[in-house]
Amino acid sequence: MDPEVSAVRLTVWEAVHILSSSEDGGRIFCTLGSLKRYLGETENSALPEEQEEFARIHFSTFLRCLVGKLSPDWLELLPDGQMEELWASFFLEGPADQAFLVLMESIEGAASPSFRLMKMARLLARFLSVGRMAAVMEGQCRQQAGPAFPLLQETLLTKVVGLPDLLGNRLQRENLATFFPQNYFPLLGEEVLRVLQVVVDSLRGGLDCSVSFLSQVLGKACVHGRQKEVLGVLVPRLTVLTQGSCLWQRVCWCLVERVPDWAMEAVLKGFVEAAPGPEVLSRLLGNLVTKSKKAQFVMTRKLLFLQYSCTPRPVPPLGSPGWAGSVCLADGERTPALSQMPMLQSLLGYLAMDSQRRSLLMQALKELLETWGSSSAIRHVPLVQQCYVSKAILICLAHLGEAELRDSQDELLASLMEGVKSRLDSSLPPVRRLGMIVAEVASARIHPEGPPLKFQYEEDELTREMLALAMPQPTADGPSEAGPSFAPVSGETPDRETVDRSGPQVGPEGSDSELDSDDEFVPYDMSVDREQRSSKAPSYVRGCLEALTGSEDWEHWEAALRALEGLIFRSPAATQEVSVELAKVLLHLEEKTAVAGFEGLRQRALVAVTVTDPARVAEYLTAQFYALNYSLRQRMDILDVLTLAAQELSRPGRLGKAPQRGSPDPGSQPGGAVVPAWRAVVEERVRRKTRRFSKGSVGRAPAVGPNEFNSVAGYFFFPLLQHFDRPLVTFDLLGGDQLVLGRLAHTLGALMYLAVNTTVAVPMGKALLEFVWALRFHGDARGREGPRRGLQAAGSEGTTASGEAPRQAPPALLSLAPDPQEACPAGRVRAGGQHVGRRCSWYSLECLRLSEDSASGPRVLPATDWDWDVASEAWAPGRLLSPVPPCSLQTAELGPLGLGAS
Repeated sequence: MDPEVSAVRLTVWEAVHILSSSEDGGRIFCTLGSLKRYLGETENSALPEEQEEFARIHFSTFLRCLVGKLSPDWLELLPDGQMEELWASFFLEGPADQAFLVLMESIEGAASPSFRLMKMARLLARFLSVGRMAAVMEGQCRQQAGPAFPLLQETLLTKVVGLPDLLGNRLQRENLATFFPQNYFPLLGEEVLRVLQVVVDSLRGGLDCSVSFLSQVLGKACVHGRQKEVLGVLVPRLTVLTQGSCLWQRVCWCLVERVPDWAMEAVLKGFVEAAPGPEVLSRLLGNLVTKSKKAQFVMTRKLLFLQYSCTPRPVPPLGSPGWAGSVCLADGERTPALSQMPMLQSLLGYLAMDSQRRSLLMQALKELLETWGSSSAIRHVPLVQQCYVSKAILICLAHLGEAELRDSQDELLASLMEGVKSRLDSSLPPVRRLGMIVAEVASARIHPEGPPLKFQYEEDELTREMLALAMPQPTADGPSEAGPSFAPVSGETPDRETVDRSGPQVGPEGSDSELDSDDEFVPYDMSVDREQRSSKAPSYVRGCLEALTGSEDWEHWEAALRALEGLIFRSPAATQEVSVELAKVLLHLEEKTAVAGFEGLRQRALVAVTVTDPARVAEYLTAQFYALNYSLRQRMDILDVLTLAAQELSRPGRLGKAPQRGSPDPGSQPGGAVVPAWRAVVEERVRRKTRRFSKGSVGRAPAVGPNEFNSVAGYFFFPLLQHFDRPLVTFDLLGGDQLVLGRLAHTLGALMYLAVNTTVAVPMGKALLEFVWALRFHGDARGREGPRRGLQAAGSEGTTASGEAPRQAPPALLSLAPDPQEACPAGRVRAGGQHVGRRCSWYSLECLRLSEDSASGPRVLPATDWDWDVASEAWAPGRLLSPVPPCSLQTAELGPLGLGAS
């Protein structure tokens, strides 16, 4: 045996014997001092071979002996804490990995609570504060040439990352602040940075190092959910260090590439969330997604479809401008619109920064569009995640160029069109709006030479945020492979200020701009000016008909459309001669120019024609409702016109003062002169100078008169029920056209309400009952909800306060009537169709009883507490007024039906 090696062993055995048996403080102090020469910290240090043998074979055994001697009496053998300082120096100056393992072993094995446990915990806190954790990890990075010790590395990895949990379990309430997770993991991040600096310096000096252990520490810490604490320290420092150093970039790439697969997802998610932009993420990760299949799966699939994360904003108050931008869930509860833009822009921008990664960006766009358009995903995926995927699609389109999109144009358009169809068929307004926004932007980018898609939707904060994502993001680093900048969907040309800003700025010469100012002039009053038109509006109904059918003068065509409603009410006899032909022209009329309020002008003209000649026009419109070659929009327009015309016919006091709602002829009042109200001035003077001793009732008697809808109600109602169960080639009410079916049921309920106290009400009620009974088990929510809403007000008006069942009804139907005071939670649609069918049938029977009891006069009873679903807002044509029920001599507006109320 080598005498020098045996001398180290004998010295250690003698020191252990003295520590175990001696109580002499001086002797113990000298023995410990002699052993410190093997640590290399004294002037007469031992030979390197002796130091290596001591560290490799004897150091752990000696430390365990020191821990075993730790007691209050033993530390007091020397005054002024000399013994404790000498004892602690072996842990703080010896091999860091062995000292750390002995410290953790003694803490786990000590009785709790005890003097030894607290001493060892404080020594461990001191061990961390002087940077010895960096020495632990540095020792593992320098073991490149020596043999690998997997068991030792695994033990160190578990102790290093699990230290806060181990110390928390042992110390309980006596735990030190250094070991709290929010304090320990930022410290661990700083120690990792210190070791990385040592690695970079070693590489510059020509020495080999490994960062595998650091990658494992980083991965295990992120798996434990500490990405924010560790990467919150690492990423900002690495961002600065990698900005001007290729060596630092290579070290950082190696650090991430050697993360184990089981921790890759947690690490990448932490980097994407912590990186301030795609440029930084590209410097930190490099082409990791092209080298690691696991990283590619995480970046292109997991983070885009499953691990979506977001920062919530508070829900704005009800009725505020931002309330519409919040997402409405299925149960009526609203959750805030969420902001995921920084993470998405960093992730997708990273894929677009390098030419080797752009193919993955195109692949991600295809998969995003496929998922976005899946009908199953639309039904089952939360609205928050659907919004996240929609934003990801817009960001991908902003980063891809026209050439790249053109190569996959057919595939992208097919996925887009399928998704648009599925989303527009949804009954949830937020889902439909997402489909409209993405369809507008994507169609303009994927197929710019084709006709653009245009939709009408409410613009709010979420809409503006998503449209802003379509704009290209500026890139500071990396190759600029992105396509040309994305133009706005609306096709607006950039304003002059924006164009001028991109070119050289040339300032005005002199100060002529100040001298040419017109601020001192008083502007003209142009409030009553009218637009000068070259063509005059027609003066007769036939002239309007000819202008709408054959005129090529668009100004004359627009003037005829604006004047038509007023001419219809002023010339009812002339209108009745061409009423059916005029209704046909208006029903097929298309907007040839950009006319403000075109849909309103066309609808009001159709309503005026129907009111003027109700029997013939209603017979024509109801026949066209089930005809071929009509769009769903035209069929719903027919239902709207019938409802509004029936309301106008049942309005009390309509005769003798026909409404003049048509736009006045621009040439009827030349110059825009206003006639002075001299009569009102005279009456006001007389009123002020007249002394009255008493006043009668100031309330006016309600307007009365015959109900004109009484004689024509059958033309409006019964033809709509004739062919609802007969499918056509382009129209199937009981199939895929549930939206029109719900509108039809709503219209029938409105017509039933307006004819409650008329002679035809009993047959109408029976027919409506048969129609509702056929829909009680309809598979779509709108098919079940429409009849209930259409008959809701009529049922509430006919319900007695005691809740008695309808008279003269079959016993089988009487057993289905629910409690009239039963409340339904707001915004919910019954999951089963049977309950809705029962309630609709009960309402129909109440309508029958009300029509038979019309002689007893109207009843005004409390309305039911139904709160209608937000989804109905998409097909409500407009709000109508007044909650007074109609009767044979006095009718009211269609209030309880609440068309358009939500």
